[in-house]
Amino acid sequence: MTSILFIVFLPLAASILAGFSNKSFGTFFPKAVTTVALFVACALSWPVFIHYLGGGEKVVTPVLNFIQSGDMHVSWSLRVDALTAVMLVVVTSVSALVHLYSWGYMSDDPDQPRFFAYLSLFTFAMLMLVTADNLIQMFFGWEGVGLASYLLIGFWFRKPTANAAAIKAFVVNRVGDLGFMLGIFGTFLVFKTVSIDEILTAAPHMAGSTIGFFGGRFDTMTVLCLLLFVGACGKSAQLGLHTWLPDAMEGPTPVSALIHAATMVTAGVFMVCRLSPMFEASPVAMHVVMTIGAATCLFAASCGLVQTDIKRVIAYSTCSQLGYMFFAAGCGAYGAAMFHLFTHAFFKALLFLGAGSVIHAMHHEQDMRYYGGLRKSIPITFWAMMAGTLAITGVGIEGVFGFAGFYSKDAIILSAWAANQQGASIVGILVALLTSFYSWRLMFLTFWGKPRWAQSEHIQHAIHDAHGHGHDDHAHDDHAHAAHGSHDHDHHAHDDGTAGYHPHESPLPILIPLIVLSIGAVFAGFVFHPFFTDPTAGESYWRGALAFHEHLSEAVEHLPTLVKLSATIAMLLGLVSAWYAYIVKPGVPAAVAKQFSVLYDFLLHKWYFDELYDLIFVKPAFAIGRFFWHRGDEKTINRFGPDGSAWMVSLGSRVAGRLQTGYLYTYAFVMLIGLTAAMTWAITR
Repeated sequence: MTSILFIVFLPLAASILAGFSNKSFGTFFPKAVTTVALFVACALSWPVFIHYLGGGEKVVTPVLNFIQSGDMHVSWSLRVDALTAVMLVVVTSVSALVHLYSWGYMSDDPDQPRFFAYLSLFTFAMLMLVTADNLIQMFFGWEGVGLASYLLIGFWFRKPTANAAAIKAFVVNRVGDLGFMLGIFGTFLVFKTVSIDEILTAAPHMAGSTIGFFGGRFDTMTVLCLLLFVGACGKSAQLGLHTWLPDAMEGPTPVSALIHAATMVTAGVFMVCRLSPMFEASPVAMHVVMTIGAATCLFAASCGLVQTDIKRVIAYSTCSQLGYMFFAAGCGAYGAAMFHLFTHAFFKALLFLGAGSVIHAMHHEQDMRYYGGLRKSIPITFWAMMAGTLAITGVGIEGVFGFAGFYSKDAIILSAWAANQQGASIVGILVALLTSFYSWRLMFLTFWGKPRWAQSEHIQHAIHDAHGHGHDDHAHDDHAHAAHGSHDHDHHAHDDGTAGYHPHESPLPILIPLIVLSIGAVFAGFVFHPFFTDPTAGESYWRGALAFHEHLSEAVEHLPTLVKLSATIAMLLGLVSAWYAYIVKPGVPAAVAKQFSVLYDFLLHKWYFDELYDLIFVKPAFAIGRFFWHRGDEKTINRFGPDGSAWMVSLGSRVAGRLQTGYLYTYAFVMLIGLTAAMTWAITR
């Protein structure tokens, strides 16, 4: 399959060209070459996906011999099967649209060549990950997306909060990657190979065996799978290693859509599904995956209820939806997990890019408390975000039509129930209610109600620039936005309606991706759900690309009607609650927050994970660092090392200097003493 070479390596070539283009090329060349390359890769990916919908077989395309050391033989090959085909269309489609979107969103940024080079580099690394034929190649892509994520989150490197967020993402992912590396090492130790096909073939035969680990004997597959899952938790922001994802919103909005909604954060889900036969051999590992996924799902949804930054609400929503995918995988519903990954890519990228359009219209104001009444000012953005909200909340009627999330999210909840994991299923239903509430809360605060723009410092700056200095109040100055770095607002400002500022609809490069993604958010579930979750999908579509349980899909069809309707009922309850709290009785949220202030603060501080980690890890690490710096380096090594040597030389020179008097009789006296000492030594010998 020759096209796979172009799909994978075109983004790399474009990244190199954009990255090494100098200022004489201007900004058009790097933008054009990267965007065209991604649209070509996208155009080549969809036929591959459609081919596998018809039942294509796995194809492995050799590239080169990579490593040969002892028993380890690693070839660089590009593997394409049904699972890879799903990821190809997700990665290339979202990336191509984000490249186009960035033409409008980053139009005034002087560092556009660097930005587009980073975007394409990330896409290449992600494509290397999903086409990996062995664990070493997968690790290359795994670390590549981590590097690109670090570069993109900290793109505005003059902004301290962006630098801190980039470092946090890098460090937290290193913790997860340590587990992933140990899992790879252990897998090679057990199976004597890193080839995915060979490992998955042999994995069922290792069930029941034990391996030495930390001085004890444990089930082999449980140890290996849990170590690999630690890597997935870091990359996919699961509970415990999730703290980097909300802070990563400090990067430009296109980065949030590409990396933290649709592609990089799904790498962990992809890895678990790719290695699903390994996980199937360990019931303990499966249960851990399900439990962590369900806990993450609930935790992130609860945090999303009280966030005021529009991007952070969507970030916690991403974390929650990833939890759905993991607990589906933990229940054995890998097809449902991949289906939700597929649909989620469309509606979550749509929501992030829609939020960017709102932020663009509101002169980089991200606090939803200072929005309101925007649906008439930015109608295209409003309808796009409406489509995304209908998709993520799972609006639909069984047997008639549903938006994307209706099919994939319900498939997860029902699969968990059919797998006798009713606890996880109930958590999924509760999270469906919370998801509906915070999603509609975002819509109502942003697009309905009385305009609250006058209270925003960002808007006041825009008016001041436009009227006081003659600047274009529609200018898109990202570096000015980066320089603000905080959202400290004057809560005592008078609400005088529009404050003289009129939000504007975004330019075409921003609106076109919104329209295209809206189509995906509306129709992706309806069109593709038979291929992912139908009882015959294991044979007709997946064909061994992952562990597919036909009996689980069949059991879903025979569940009680009330169970099937549970997610829809939860969605309606969330919608009605948000409508009542933010449209009918706008004073209710403040009253509830005051009444349950302890719970509100607990959620607002994100369950105090950051504070806890700061106390347990960050402060002790800094204290240890300062101790070794002052006591170890300065007062021990330097004192007795270079500083001590320098002091001895200085002291010796001062003593020698006292002997240099300049008088002849002094030198004659010294010579006499020396001669006498020599003669005494010779005589005594």
